[in-house]
Amino acid sequence: MIRAANPTRRGPQGIHTRRSGHMRPAQARAYALAGTAALAAAGLAACGGGSDSGGDSEATWAISSGWESWNENTADGNNSYLHQVLTPGATLLGDFDQDGQWVFNDALLSKAPELTSESPMTVEYTLNENAQWSDGEDFGADDFTYIWYQMSGDEAKCAQDACVPASTDWGANVASIEETAENVVTMTYVDGYLDPEWEFFGLSMYPAHIAVDNGFADWKTDPAVMGESATWFAQNPPTWSTGPYTPTDAVAGDYVTYEPNDKYQGTVDPGLDKLTLKVVEGTESIVTELRQGSIDGAWPSEFSQEELDKVADDSAITTEVYEGSIWLHIDTNTNNEFLADQALRQAVFTAIDNEDIIAKNYPDTEVAARKNHFFNAASEFFVDSLGATDPLQGSGDADAANAALEAAGYTTGDTLMTPDGDPVTLDFRYGEGDLTRQTTGELVQAYLAEIGIDVSLEAIPDGDLGTVLSEGNFDMIIFGWSGTPAFTTAPQQYFASDSSSNFGSYTLDGLDEAIAKVRSTTDIAESAQFANDVDAMVMPAAFTLPLLDEPQSTLYNNGTLTGIVANGNSQAGPLWNVREWKPA
Repeated sequence: MIRAANPTRRGPQGIHTRRSGHMRPAQARAYALAGTAALAAAGLAACGGGSDSGGDSEATWAISSGWESWNENTADGNNSYLHQVLTPGATLLGDFDQDGQWVFNDALLSKAPELTSESPMTVEYTLNENAQWSDGEDFGADDFTYIWYQMSGDEAKCAQDACVPASTDWGANVASIEETAENVVTMTYVDGYLDPEWEFFGLSMYPAHIAVDNGFADWKTDPAVMGESATWFAQNPPTWSTGPYTPTDAVAGDYVTYEPNDKYQGTVDPGLDKLTLKVVEGTESIVTELRQGSIDGAWPSEFSQEELDKVADDSAITTEVYEGSIWLHIDTNTNNEFLADQALRQAVFTAIDNEDIIAKNYPDTEVAARKNHFFNAASEFFVDSLGATDPLQGSGDADAANAALEAAGYTTGDTLMTPDGDPVTLDFRYGEGDLTRQTTGELVQAYLAEIGIDVSLEAIPDGDLGTVLSEGNFDMIIFGWSGTPAFTTAPQQYFASDSSSNFGSYTLDGLDEAIAKVRSTTDIAESAQFANDVDAMVMPAAFTLPLLDEPQSTLYNNGTLTGIVANGNSQAGPLWNVREWKPA
């Protein structure tokens, strides 16, 4: 599942790539292969937990923005900050490593999932015989089923006004989940459904027994109760874990404190006695606190070369700059009376000058324009969908935009007038305190003034991005999608008419049918072609304008922490292998 992100990064020349594109299932590995250099000793397997640090050891890691919900499988909880802050609890079945290879979590699984049938598609998950939650309760089939019900999009399973799943592409296509043998959970999909990325099950699991313990015993039989339980998980910070650390204290949008999970089933004991993840907004503040020693590291959301230069000569601080999987875009809201018109959306995107946006925000860098919603230029499946638009979106060609508007019946000039004689005005929203997004908004304001559109700028308060998006409280908005090398869920999540992550309410005749084809095969190349077919439909419609793939940075004090591995393929960033972090 792709997560909304609101980071901005200004990249230096010579960005190096850690992404190697989509990896085939045959390349999946277990975290147990801790000795391999490529996996950077990311060890998880079956044994008891406890710190091996040899004494009290604490670390504080900065998270770049706040969050409101604790349920990251909902539309408003589906953001990269919540995902990062929950990662030490490690309720994922697997993740992508820094080389783009899928590694399964063998604290929960004893081996990689197996595709046992294609008709219907059936996947077997063999659990670690000791898989358990931090309170000692078994991890099992009910936990799979709970997530299925929440992500199903089915009113008969979960009241949708409460569950509000971030994506239903997986859940809506599951036919059954059952324990078919001891420690074996079998997931059977609906007839005709196929998925080339069947192995990459990346949803965060929530404990079904905790729902029962808190008054929702009928979650499996009563969709209203199931919805109430999903809301409860959104409102209450976790006190449970299947990962190396268990949360002991938390305040939404502020911090989470972790201590070692003594029920953890990994082979490598957590190396810290206490880990605090706290919000520190802005790269300047992050660098200041890092130099003062009040934090030990961060994955800044605002990339500032100026701030990185402040620690460039500090031998105690390690800085890594790399290409990641967050890409920046401008979205329109088709519920807006003006932007409901495709001709106007096309003209707006034509007037926006993407190369100028990149030059102003990332001077003297190798950052290039993004030209596909699902694949960057390094992908073997990349097709330049943006370049096929006419007039050319992102070109900054005000004359072409005005010509298109006049052909559609608009009156151009100092004030753009609709065919009905109404002046066109729009708002543009961006993350508060985010210099790149603010700068982009100011540039868009200037570009659209050239075609007679008055644009008002409105900042989004920290932590409110998910709410603004889910409520559609924007005309135009800039934010990022945080993804992984996997791609097959993205078309449905971004553009399906019934997706709760389709924030601009985009619809096109035949689009849902085209999206369904993306997961109608187990052939990855064929699936990619179907995804590009979707892109060829949505790009000319000017729903969202891809801008760029953002460079990223990781900073940490190498005198206090070791084991940190920057990872542009995981939505958890460097926290992906937090189990390996140890005091220096």
